[in-house]
Amino acid sequence: MDATSEDLRALLDRDRIRQCIERLARGEDRRDGAMIKAAYWPDSVTDYGVFQGDFDAYYAWVIPGSDAITNTQHVLGQSYTELDGDSARVETHVVSYHRVDMGTEERDTVIGGRYLDLFEKRDGEWRIAGRTMLYDWYQDWGQSIDWSQGVMGMPFSQEWFSGRANGDRSVDFFKGSN
Repeated sequence: MDATSEDLRALLDRDRIRQCIERLARGEDRRDGAMIKAAYWPDSVTDYGVFQGDFDAYYAWVIPGSDAITNTQHVLGQSYTELDGDSARVETHVVSYHRVDMGTEERDTVIGGRYLDLFEKRDGEWRIAGRTMLYDWYQDWGQSIDWSQGVMGMPFSQEWFSGRANGDRSVDFFKGSN
């Protein structure tokens, strides 16, 4: 393979890896089991500090997810990727927001950290073989606003404008139904 072909292969591999990370973030935010399964190898392991286990245990933990977490959003930053044949080491910065129902009130919390992912390419497909979460900071932003009031003093014209982990409008959007 010539240098240009190798560069193109590396570019495509990095793109497929990033797509996998994006697919997983969306799957976790929407609690979409198919997207999550498409991001991990079945024999993968994860360690989030507050949870450690194989894929089946991780899947049971994240799907359906805690009913107390009504909304999440994982904002992905840069990824640093080192390719090594059919494996890769990837560090991706993440800021994850969680709206948590505490029983008496909902609170907005946010975590900043980094995913350390071990990727493997099997049969031409890149997926996560192992993930460790590093926590850089955490902030409790306090009591959440009441979505029924809209934002900035202006009411929403439809209830579906506020995001949520389950029943989010974006699911229908990607199915082509508005």
